[in-house]
Amino acid sequence: MQITGKRYLDYSSFIKSTFGERVQKISLDIGFSCPNRDGSKGYGGCTYCNNNTFNPEYCEPNLSITSQLEEGMSRFSKRNKTQKYLAYFQAYTNTYSDFNSLKAMYDEALRVPGVIGLVIGTRPDCISDVVINYLSHLAKTYYVALEFGIESTLNRTLKIVNRCHTFEDTISVYERCKDKGLHLGAHLIMGLPGESRLDLLQHAKTVSELPIDTLKLHHLQIVKSTVMAHQYKHNPEFFDLFTQEEYIEFIAEFIGLLRPNLIIERFISQSPQALLIAPKWDGLKNFEIVDKIDQKLTALNTWQGRFYEEKEVTVF
Repeated sequence: MQITGKRYLDYSSFIKSTFGERVQKISLDIGFSCPNRDGSKGYGGCTYCNNNTFNPEYCEPNLSITSQLEEGMSRFSKRNKTQKYLAYFQAYTNTYSDFNSLKAMYDEALRVPGVIGLVIGTRPDCISDVVINYLSHLAKTYYVALEFGIESTLNRTLKIVNRCHTFEDTISVYERCKDKGLHLGAHLIMGLPGESRLDLLQHAKTVSELPIDTLKLHHLQIVKSTVMAHQYKHNPEFFDLFTQEEYIEFIAEFIGLLRPNLIIERFISQSPQALLIAPKWDGLKNFEIVDKIDQKLTALNTWQGRFYEEKEVTVF
């Protein structure tokens, strides 16, 4: 992939090289739940989670998939009338249902004119081989991406934040999904409770060993109506939140440890100010923070993979 002006593989360039045109994700909320919410594995959900921090206002689970897609497309088409779209099953765990229901939902999305593929956000412990194989079948005709919320590579952290799955579950699901024509993504939260800087940098090395194509990152944010909001109020010393400057410097170091061919989809995601408790940054927009990361990489003369060391495989 040819990247111009970046010291890392960026998602926008990947999309352009893959599709040859602008492609926009349209978020969907289908009213799914999660096994750590409904009692299957636990209650209360992840301690940091409030889905209102990222769901667009047109995402209403009482509306059909077609209606949500058409509403989202009508908004984005005002800026670019010729672009194509990916149906983004975003809220909660979007493989957490029976196969026939999931098949009907994915098929409905792909029938909407202008939709050329699916992006499905889920958990490592909530997808069956039947669903994986069906998505692999769809991937012969459409672009199909599976995004798994890893959040951390440390089991002690996953337990603290009530994920109710292990990193071994993560390793297992990627092994089941690889080589099936699916674009595999991962999501990490930087700065979860109890994780040191060395722990966070080790995440880069560990996820680089997974068979993933794309990585999403963002810093930990404390938002209203979450278990973490209560924890932060009563035990703020439990958290070591990034300042904006610290995060930019950290990401520049993190990038240098990543596998060189791993596409970085996102460095930053900021919750709505009305919901955000901490950390309060200085109001820069996401693209402005990315610009500062680019500048930091240049100032340090570093780049993606500069310090990456491929793990040796012993052949017997």
